[in-house]
Amino acid sequence: MDLDGRRESTNVEDRRGMSGGAKAGLGGGIMGIIIALIAMFMGGGGLDLGSILGQMGNMGGIEMQQGTDNNGEPVEFSAEEQELASFSKKILGGTEDIWSQIFEQQGLGEYRDPKMVLYSGMTSTACGQGQAAMGPFYCSGDQSLYLDLSFFMSMKQQLGADGDFSYAYVIAHEVGHHVEYLTGVLQQIHSKMARYGQGSAQANKESVRIELLADYLAGCWAHYDNQQFGSVQDGDLEEAIDCAQKIGDDYLQKKAQGYAMPESFTHGTSQQRMRWFKAGYQTGDVKRGINTAMQLDYSQL
Repeated sequence: MDLDGRRESTNVEDRRGMSGGAKAGLGGGIMGIIIALIAMFMGGGGLDLGSILGQMGNMGGIEMQQGTDNNGEPVEFSAEEQELASFSKKILGGTEDIWSQIFEQQGLGEYRDPKMVLYSGMTSTACGQGQAAMGPFYCSGDQSLYLDLSFFMSMKQQLGADGDFSYAYVIAHEVGHHVEYLTGVLQQIHSKMARYGQGSAQANKESVRIELLADYLAGCWAHYDNQQFGSVQDGDLEEAIDCAQKIGDDYLQKKAQGYAMPESFTHGTSQQRMRWFKAGYQTGDVKRGINTAMQLDYSQL
């Protein structure tokens, strides 16, 4: 992915190295299905994501840079992690530029930039306690996306999903949830999920609707980012599609315990996620994607 000369977003709060709060909570991250799956089959015991993805240590690298923790003590960051931080800021900056234009050109109103919070381990959010094991997630309560950069290393090492464009897709997916919030889609579907009851088969189906639309919107962003900046290089699209395939519910559930349970899907199958991302990338038509996602029966998604 070509990001030469691209600006870094300033809508970033860097909490890496800071200690988190004590309240427990779970949000809808891109990898949250794995934790929900473990809890379902293990009786909600205190099992962590390490049983599937392995423990994620430091990011490696020799040259280190420093930050400070809550006590003012220095915290070291590897050169690789700092590169990932800069990359993430550039991707967020790109979403700000592109989505502002899309909203104006497609008559979607005013685009308000989300904030990105970089953190390590766990952190407090308006949606409860954020944890690295949840993967990246968006919280509509504070209109922020949360990212522990070690997730990208986990993608590479444990899922085999690698490449800068696949990382960009992950960030763009969470920004897609912000777009859903700004357009009112997220509130509508969350209201339906609440009526059905959290964890019910019907609520899970509505969750899939949210996630597939976010994949589509990530594709829309990539469509216009490439159109304006020529950012997509040979092999990039394949990276994102491979990533979408490897974070499908069926793929992750089979990886976790050898078989899939469709009634528990909350993000969509690998085929669905690949198809919706590609559709967004090919068309760039945001309103069409929203209307399709909201109107189709679940079986047609």
